[in-house]
Amino acid sequence: MPDRVLVAFDGSPLSERSLTYAIETFPDATITTLYVINPIDSVVDVEAGGLPVAEDWYDNAKERATRIHTMATDLAAERDTDIETVTEVGRPARAILEYARDHDVDQIVMGSHGRSGIDRTLLGSVAETVTRRARIPVTIIS
Repeated sequence: MPDRVLVAFDGSPLSERSLTYAIETFPDATITTLYVINPIDSVVDVEAGGLPVAEDWYDNAKERATRIHTMATDLAAERDTDIETVTEVGRPARAILEYARDHDVDQIVMGSHGRSGIDRTLLGSVAETVTRRARIPVTIIS
Protein backbone atom coordinates (compact mmCIF):
# COMPACT_ATOMS: atom_id res chain seq x y z
CA MET A 1 0.00 0.00 0.00
CA PRO A 2 1.28 3.49 -0.78
CA ASP A 3 2.36 5.80 2.04
CA ARG A 4 1.84 9.08 0.13
CA VAL A 5 -1.02 9.62 -2.31
CA LEU A 6 -1.46 12.72 -4.46
CA VAL A 7 -4.93 13.64 -5.68
CA ALA A 8 -5.19 16.21 -8.46
CA PHE A 9 -8.15 18.27 -7.25
CA ASP A 10 -9.90 21.04 -9.20
CA GLY A 11 -13.30 21.00 -7.54
CA SER A 12 -14.97 19.08 -10.37
CA PRO A 13 -17.22 16.09 -9.67
CA LEU A 14 -14.51 13.76 -10.97
CA SER A 15 -11.93 15.25 -8.64
CA GLU A 16 -14.37 14.75 -5.76
CA ARG A 17 -14.76 11.11 -6.81
CA SER A 18 -10.97 10.83 -7.04
CA LEU A 19 -10.53 12.09 -3.50
CA THR A 20 -13.24 9.77 -2.19
CA TYR A 21 -11.57 6.85 -4.00
CA ALA A 22 -8.18 7.71 -2.49
CA ILE A 23 -9.61 7.98 1.03
CA GLU A 24 -11.47 4.68 0.76
CA THR A 25 -8.72 2.76 -1.05
CA PHE A 26 -5.69 4.05 0.87
CA PRO A 27 -7.00 4.67 4.41
CA ASP A 28 -3.54 4.58 6.02
CA ALA A 29 -1.80 6.82 3.48
CA THR A 30 -1.01 10.50 3.79
CA ILE A 31 -3.28 12.11 1.20
CA THR A 32 -2.44 15.44 -0.41
CA THR A 33 -4.72 17.29 -2.80
CA LEU A 34 -3.03 19.46 -5.38
CA TYR A 35 -4.67 22.38 -7.17
CA VAL A 36 -2.70 23.91 -10.02
CA ILE A 37 -3.11 27.56 -10.98
CA ASN A 38 -2.57 27.53 -14.72
CA PRO A 39 -1.05 30.79 -16.08
CA ILE A 40 -2.96 30.29 -19.33
CA ASP A 41 -6.00 31.31 -17.31
CA SER A 42 -4.49 34.80 -17.15
CA VAL A 43 -5.35 35.20 -20.82
CA VAL A 44 -8.98 34.07 -20.89
CA ASP A 45 -11.51 33.38 -18.15
CA VAL A 46 -13.42 30.28 -19.30
CA GLU A 47 -15.98 30.58 -16.51
CA ALA A 48 -16.83 34.12 -17.65
CA GLY A 49 -17.57 32.95 -21.19
CA GLY A 50 -14.09 33.43 -22.62
CA LEU A 51 -13.69 37.06 -21.63
CA PRO A 52 -10.20 38.46 -21.10
CA VAL A 53 -9.38 38.56 -17.41
CA ALA A 54 -8.43 41.57 -15.37
CA GLU A 55 -4.92 42.28 -14.20
CA ASP A 56 -5.77 40.76 -10.84
CA TRP A 57 -6.15 37.25 -12.30
CA TYR A 58 -3.58 35.77 -9.89
CA ASP A 59 -5.36 37.09 -6.81
CA ASN A 60 -8.62 35.69 -8.17
CA ALA A 61 -6.92 32.36 -8.86
CA LYS A 62 -5.55 32.21 -5.30
CA GLU A 63 -9.04 32.90 -3.93
CA ARG A 64 -10.42 30.11 -6.12
CA ALA A 65 -7.67 27.79 -4.86
CA THR A 66 -8.68 28.55 -1.28
CA ARG A 67 -12.32 27.69 -2.06
CA ILE A 68 -11.27 24.45 -3.76
CA HIS A 69 -9.02 23.47 -0.84
CA THR A 70 -11.90 24.10 1.56
CA MET A 71 -14.11 21.85 -0.57
CA ALA A 72 -11.49 19.07 -0.47
CA THR A 73 -10.92 19.44 3.27
CA ASP A 74 -14.66 19.36 3.96
CA LEU A 75 -15.13 16.27 1.77
CA ALA A 76 -12.33 14.49 3.64
CA ALA A 77 -13.70 15.57 7.03
CA GLU A 78 -17.07 14.02 6.13
CA ARG A 79 -15.11 10.75 5.90
CA ASP A 80 -13.19 11.37 9.16
CA THR A 81 -9.95 11.92 7.26
CA ASP A 82 -7.38 14.69 7.44
CA ILE A 83 -5.64 15.71 4.24
CA GLU A 84 -2.94 18.12 3.19
CA THR A 85 -3.71 20.72 0.51
CA VAL A 86 -1.20 22.31 -1.84
CA THR A 87 -1.37 24.93 -4.58
CA GLU A 88 1.20 25.07 -7.38
CA VAL A 89 1.47 27.45 -10.32
CA GLY A 90 2.33 26.18 -13.78
CA ARG A 91 1.31 23.75 -16.45
CA PRO A 92 -0.95 21.24 -14.74
CA ALA A 93 0.66 17.99 -15.95
CA ARG A 94 4.16 19.23 -15.24
CA ALA A 95 3.18 20.56 -11.80
CA ILE A 96 1.55 17.25 -10.84
CA LEU A 97 4.54 15.20 -11.98
CA GLU A 98 7.10 17.50 -10.35
CA TYR A 99 5.21 17.58 -7.07
CA ALA A 100 4.95 13.79 -7.05
CA ARG A 101 8.67 13.43 -7.73
CA ASP A 102 9.80 16.09 -5.27
CA HIS A 103 7.64 14.81 -2.41
CA ASP A 104 8.16 11.04 -2.75
CA VAL A 105 4.55 10.38 -3.74
CA ASP A 106 3.77 6.67 -4.25
CA GLN A 107 0.45 6.97 -6.12
CA ILE A 108 -1.39 9.64 -8.14
CA VAL A 109 -5.18 9.68 -8.36
CA MET A 110 -6.97 12.03 -10.75
CA GLY A 111 -10.08 12.46 -12.84
CA SER A 112 -10.06 11.68 -16.54
CA HIS A 113 -10.92 15.31 -17.30
CA GLY A 114 -11.66 18.59 -15.57
CA ARG A 115 -14.50 21.00 -15.13
CA SER A 116 -16.03 21.91 -18.51
CA GLY A 117 -15.55 23.60 -21.84
CA ILE A 118 -11.94 24.27 -22.78
CA ASP A 119 -10.71 23.12 -19.35
CA ARG A 120 -12.28 19.72 -19.99
CA THR A 121 -10.21 19.27 -23.14
CA LEU A 122 -7.01 20.57 -21.56
CA LEU A 123 -7.38 18.48 -18.42
CA GLY A 124 -8.18 15.40 -20.51
CA SER A 125 -4.75 15.85 -22.03
CA VAL A 126 -3.33 16.44 -18.54
CA ALA A 127 -4.55 13.03 -17.40
CA GLU A 128 -3.06 11.44 -20.50
CA THR A 129 0.29 13.20 -20.04
CA VAL A 130 0.51 12.33 -16.34
CA THR A 131 -0.33 8.70 -17.08
CA ARG A 132 2.33 8.43 -19.79
CA ARG A 133 5.12 10.22 -17.93
CA ALA A 134 4.65 9.22 -14.31
CA ARG A 135 7.16 6.78 -12.87
CA ILE A 136 4.64 5.72 -10.22
CA PRO A 137 1.14 4.22 -10.49
CA VAL A 138 -1.61 6.56 -11.66
CA THR A 139 -5.29 5.83 -11.13
CA ILE A 140 -7.67 7.62 -13.49
CA ILE A 141 -11.26 8.06 -12.30
CA SER A 142 -13.97 8.46 -14.92
